[in-house]
Amino acid sequence: MTHPFYAIHTHGLIRVAAATPRASVGDTTANAATTIALATQADAQHVDLVVFPELNLTSYALDDLHLQTAQQRATLAAIDSVVAASATLRPVLLVGAALVRAGRLYNCAVVIARGRVLGVVPKTFLPNYREFYEKRWFASGAGLTGLSIDLGGASVPFGTDLIFAARDLPGFVVHAEICEDYWAPTPPSTAGALAGALICCNLSASNIVIGKAREREMLAAAQSARAVCAYVYSAAGPGESTTEVAWDGQGLIHELGEQLAQSRRFATEPDLVVADVDCERIAQERLRTGTFNDAAAFAGHPETRIRRIAFDHLTDPAVADVGLERVVPRFPFVPNDPARRDEDCYEAFNIQVEALAKRLEAAHARTLVIGVSGGLDSTHALIVAAKAMDRLGRPRADILGFTMPGFATGEGTKANAWALMRALGITAEEIDIRPAARRMLEDMRHPFADGAPTYDITFENVQAGLRTDYLFRLANQRGGIVVGTGDLSEMALGWCTYGVGDQMSHYAVNAGVPKTLIQFLIRWCIRTGQYDAATDAILSTIVAQEISPELVPAGADGALQSTESMIGPYALNDFFAHYVIRYGLAPSKIAFLAWHAWRDAESGAWPADLPATARVAYDLPTITAWLERFLQRFFATSQFKRSALPNGPKVSAGGALSPRGDWRAPSDGTARVWIDELRSAVPQAEPGDLA
Repeated sequence: MTHPFYAIHTHGLIRVAAATPRASVGDTTANAATTIALATQADAQHVDLVVFPELNLTSYALDDLHLQTAQQRATLAAIDSVVAASATLRPVLLVGAALVRAGRLYNCAVVIARGRVLGVVPKTFLPNYREFYEKRWFASGAGLTGLSIDLGGASVPFGTDLIFAARDLPGFVVHAEICEDYWAPTPPSTAGALAGALICCNLSASNIVIGKAREREMLAAAQSARAVCAYVYSAAGPGESTTEVAWDGQGLIHELGEQLAQSRRFATEPDLVVADVDCERIAQERLRTGTFNDAAAFAGHPETRIRRIAFDHLTDPAVADVGLERVVPRFPFVPNDPARRDEDCYEAFNIQVEALAKRLEAAHARTLVIGVSGGLDSTHALIVAAKAMDRLGRPRADILGFTMPGFATGEGTKANAWALMRALGITAEEIDIRPAARRMLEDMRHPFADGAPTYDITFENVQAGLRTDYLFRLANQRGGIVVGTGDLSEMALGWCTYGVGDQMSHYAVNAGVPKTLIQFLIRWCIRTGQYDAATDAILSTIVAQEISPELVPAGADGALQSTESMIGPYALNDFFAHYVIRYGLAPSKIAFLAWHAWRDAESGAWPADLPATARVAYDLPTITAWLERFLQRFFATSQFKRSALPNGPKVSAGGALSPRGDWRAPSDGTARVWIDELRSAVPQAEPGDLA
């Protein structure tokens, strides 16, 4: 498939690799050969950038042999051979070599692309403690700016003031530092990132001792988060001298604090770990983080003194589908890893409990008033309320639960509501809203009052509005506050009744939690024994049922009103919401990521306790259709509801929609920009599109 939609570069993705060659002890010819072999392998995998270990052409653990003329000349010959081989290869290569300049020997990163050296970056921080003795051989590059070095008969930029930027591929901007540089309190890559580099790289030797691999991961994660960048790290592997130390060859690729890939350690063969880093996501994150710009200003704007070395990267104007070397979670709010999932659920649940407990105390309320439908959201809000009462040492009987059957309320959900309220030991009552709703419809001269089966939006909202009206008046009467049940997914879609409806409450405890996470939170409560066996049993029943507003009577076939058939699968809607709210990605990019995540139910990981029936696939036309509907609802029709949201806690780093928190937008906006972008950039269905 050659449509631009399928190409990673269209979406701001750059394919990077950390290489672990089989090293030798000073054999520069062998080192050059394995470097070229890995570069050729990377070319076949459509890699844009390869980072090799520190001094990989020279060898690191040579001690005083670094100071031998023959070794230095052999290193220059090795560079020449790699440069010549690179002429027909796609990737930019960051290789390590010891180079002489002005009577000093420098530990350098040599940046090579398409048959030429783009520049040379010397190491700044030289370790000279414990097993390290680098100052015996090397000079620091600190303060060396605006200089050049002669290599292969050409004068090339030399200094610590270099970043490398592709003219023809926005976002492909690279900075190089070397080993100890990122162990320092002030890594040079910080200035590189502040000057515009989105991909920071580390050529490292880094011998291995117990626990050091974890330390490297921590540093790579921390620097990619703090400097708002991708970070590619390559450590020397087997083959280096083990006279005093040993090597494990750890390769790491991180982005914004998240690990994308890690190589095999202690491998006996050369290794190449590959991942696609999302430079658009990084750039968007910098736009959202004012502290990043402040840091650049406080550092004297490094871009004014760092040289930007331009190069041409793309040689073939055609675009192609080269796959995606990146895990895209189907559920961005729910980790696939069971331990992380449970940790996130613990935090989310306790955020809600703590928030509601504080609001209850601050309001000096005698009771919590909540409508209990037997559905997912009211169930979750109720169990949060129960735990909040437990935490405050107050009786659960102070929670007043009301089930309010309407014209389409099923006996099953009403029974579930009653069973849950009894199991939790709250004060439970039932108010049949049908007489009041019928009277209102009669007063309005609605056709339903005369027996016509007219189930329009007015018919639905009369019921939804009456329920909320009752709850507020009950709270007035009984000294309580109304606990909102609507979730983040409904707020994103505007799937709620405005004003006197489920959009409004005294405290919206679920407003920061998407529907997909609520399902896992309830399962976590069951799995971790937050309540008793009777409560767990009814929770299991509720979380397994189909999501329905139950406002329209079942049809002749007995089928209940289905929320997801009207607004789309919540799994997709939550996926869309995450990338719109948190990262502001273009709709075509969101469709691209969703297609890779959802097109094949048999590939990739699923959250451990997701039911088998929910493990489904969506083809590109389906994803695009639901995404367009999401964009219309999110940008054009729903903001006025979000602008008047009641208070409620932010729960996920994925964002919240309160106008006082993460999201501010005009209520009279349009979706045209987003829908036009989607329609123009995503292809119509072609053979091979469908999963």
